[in-house]
This record gives sequence, C-alpha cells and structure tokens, in this order.
Amino acid sequence: LWFFLMVITLFPLSVGPQPQLLARIAPGIIQVAALLASLLALERLFRDDLQDGSLEQLMLLPVPLPAVVLAKVLAHWAVTGLPLIMLSPLVALLLGMDVYGWKIMALTLLLGTPALGFLAAPGVALTAGLRRGGVLLGILVLPLSVPVLIFATAAMDAASMHLPVDGYLAVLGALLAGSATLSPFATAAALRISTQ
Repeated sequence: LWFFLMVITLFPLSVGPQPQLLARIAPGIIQVAALLASLLALERLFRDDLQDGSLEQLMLLPVPLPAVVLAKVLAHWAVTGLPLIMLSPLVALLLGMDVYGWKIMALTLLLGTPALGFLAAPGVALTAGLRRGGVLLGILVLPLSVPVLIFATAAMDAASMHLPVDGYLAVLGALLAGSATLSPFATAAALRISTQ
C-alpha cells in the first residue's frame, strides 16, 4: 500500500505541473504501481505458513486444499487489493483524472488486483520454500500478469478518450474468472510439491 502511494505521489513531482501529460500517462502509472505493489505483498503469502508448520496442518484439514488456497488468496486480496481501490479517489485527484476515468480505474483495480493474486499464487507456492525466491517469483509471475496490465491500461486509456470500455472490462472479468477457477488447483499442487 505504501509502495503504491509513494509511486503515485512521486510521478506528479517528477513530471512537473503538466496536467495533460499526467492525465495521459496515469493509466500506465496506476496499473504498473498496482502490479508491483501486489508482487511485493504476495511474496509472503505462503512462506510464513511453510516456515512455522501451519501449512502442513492446513493440508491435514478435512477441507480440500484448493478451497484453503482460495480463502487465503481472497483474504490476502482483502488486505492488500481492497485498500488500493479505496485509495483510488485520492489517486485520481493526484493524477488529474475526471470522475468517469476514476470509476473505470476503480473497476479495473477491482477486476485486476484479485486476478493478479490468483495468477501469482502458483508461483508464490513454488518459491515458498526458497530463501530468496523473490527474483524467481518475479520471473515466473510477470509474464502471467502482462494480459491484466494490458487490458486494464487499455480500459483506462479508452475511458480517458470517452470511448467504450465494455470489451476491456469483459476480458478482465474473464481473466479473473479463469484465474479464480484454475489457480487454486495449480497452487494446491505447487504447495504439495513445496512441502515434500
């Protein structure tokens, strides 16, 4: 959250008092900052559970492991992604966006941040047992997050030009639905590999 705020705050200071330029580059700034902030927070999604032994206890529960993974990713999103959405009015004000642009930004963050969490969860599970898995996590996760970044930025660009954004939002929704459906199973398999 603080990383996201610092990046968003530093861009207007570095670009200078040019509201047209800030409004033009705002979609890219916001989406890249959200991506990097979520990657920083995701690194510890399963690592602490693996180190203190609670991950093995979660695997012994009568609940299927994919359901546990789904709950952990959603809880992590509620702690990290939801505050980004709540800060979106402040971000829109800092970057000189209009109300329609802010609404689309909030929608792209609402669809994109949980999708990023679900897409990154298998990589986080694979690197949970490594001492310095952050670099490997970035290599694994960044290519998977490019579609979310592209369509969220395109939706915000289209909104800034008052063009239709429904198609971009539909693709983001499909990415979220697909990743929320498949990721818990892939993550559960990766967690089983990491604990062996």
